[in-house]
Amino acid sequence: MTDTRSVSPRSLADPFYYLANFQQVLDWVGASHGDLLDAAERAFLERFSLLPRASRALLVRMVMRKGSLFRSGRLSYGEIGCPLRAATPLIELGWVDDAPRLVLEELFDLLTRIEITQAFGLPASLTKRALLAHLRPGHEEARCLADWCPQLGERALLLRVDGMCERLRLMFFGNLRQDWSEFVLADLGIHRYERVAFSRESKAFHSRWEVDAYLHLHGCRERFEAGETVSDVLVDIPTAPYANAWLESRRGQLLLRLARQFEREGKLSEALRLYAGNRHPGARERVIRVLERCGQPEAAFELAMSAADAAESEEESQQLERILPRLRRTLGLEAPARRKAAAFEQLDLLLPRSEDPVELAVLRQLSRPDAPVHYVENALIGSLFGLLCWEALFAPLPGAFFHPFHGAPADLGRADFLARRADLFERCLGLLDRDGHVRAIHHAFREKHGLRSPFVAWELLDEALLTRALACIPGVHLRLFFERILRDIPANRSGLPDLIQFWPAERRYRMIEVKGPGDRLQDNQRRWLDYAVAHGLPVAVCHVRWSEEGPG
Repeated sequence: MTDTRSVSPRSLADPFYYLANFQQVLDWVGASHGDLLDAAERAFLERFSLLPRASRALLVRMVMRKGSLFRSGRLSYGEIGCPLRAATPLIELGWVDDAPRLVLEELFDLLTRIEITQAFGLPASLTKRALLAHLRPGHEEARCLADWCPQLGERALLLRVDGMCERLRLMFFGNLRQDWSEFVLADLGIHRYERVAFSRESKAFHSRWEVDAYLHLHGCRERFEAGETVSDVLVDIPTAPYANAWLESRRGQLLLRLARQFEREGKLSEALRLYAGNRHPGARERVIRVLERCGQPEAAFELAMSAADAAESEEESQQLERILPRLRRTLGLEAPARRKAAAFEQLDLLLPRSEDPVELAVLRQLSRPDAPVHYVENALIGSLFGLLCWEALFAPLPGAFFHPFHGAPADLGRADFLARRADLFERCLGLLDRDGHVRAIHHAFREKHGLRSPFVAWELLDEALLTRALACIPGVHLRLFFERILRDIPANRSGLPDLIQFWPAERRYRMIEVKGPGDRLQDNQRRWLDYAVAHGLPVAVCHVRWSEEGPG
């Protein structure tokens, strides 16, 4: 087993700290994913460590910067020295091209506006866009930087292994959201991570095609976000579902976004086709809505009734409760008895207008020495959950942790997250039944303080608030909160009321959702309020109106 802190943090006083971090990734990927590498990638790992240190450092500096095209004069680092000298071994290996031919747009990316005007003898008052439009006719041919701007005395350096390095980064982190800055943030102590023991066999990818599929979907998403048409992107997305549930979820999420764009463009038949073949949560509801918009209320009603019998989530149930009455009216069907709305406590306040958030205005109005109010939103209940269930959340299960920078298990949002840890969570929640949770939460607060967690808001929580909350919120209520969070973590970790008020002498509390003038309850907030009322959890909704006093 390998401890994720077995390697001591490297001091940033070492000017080559980034090189050591990059080498750690290469070593890790070579050891844990060696069977997924092709010949070129294996050769890269072998040859990299044999290069002169300055050459290795220059390559890493380029990899860690944005883009793949650089000016030699902008790669000046004291610890590296002359960038062109350091680049020579990289050029010989074909990892860097020192004479790439640049089209005009690429040249503009490398030069400042003033440099462009000086190079082409144009007025300095022109914008870069105007300069490009002026120069484009007659400058269609690609040239080397030295040919475009000989007066600069520089070369352009094109990184040719950036795609390979992105693949290696993905294999290390299991995602492309995290990057090389994770090492620096950890070394500086800005991010601190839980120690989780795991084996070399615990990794994000188990076959090369999984890595390929991830990168392919990521590229499709980037093209869509860059403005490429849905139809063009759609051509390159596999039509058949992936056997890998994680990758299929990513494919389904992307298809959902593309279908929504078709809807916005009024291409309802195209949207319907995408939705109908998508098993991702939310797609079925969109099918119903698009069928309705397409003038097919019978088909929409049939699917809605089928969905109501086996809703995929509370969110879908909530949406169907709105859709079905409308469809019944359209079809001339008798409406069933409406479900009675949850009767939660209502507070109405008339307050002087304030420049502060309305939640703080209500806090000041309601808070008393014997009944203090705290602005917590989702953070307090979530933090108590994260502290009590720390052991379950950071259990070293296969595929949950596989590198030193996990602030949460990799499978946190997946459908089988709870099932894989059911016994662990029940053991944690069982402490609530015998008041063992108070000691366990205080212990976790002290022992884990500052470590990254998907639930614990360290900036909000202090010993006083923790003690007050545990004294006033009964264990049976905490179990109800926590069980609902676990039922659907992505959906239910948010939507909790803004404020919480304690009566320490009476050992009770009340949660308060605040709504300013014109503000309405969001769907996830309504679901939490309905749940709270159904289970006897004390909640209230405070509606605020501004008086004529005060600024504004």
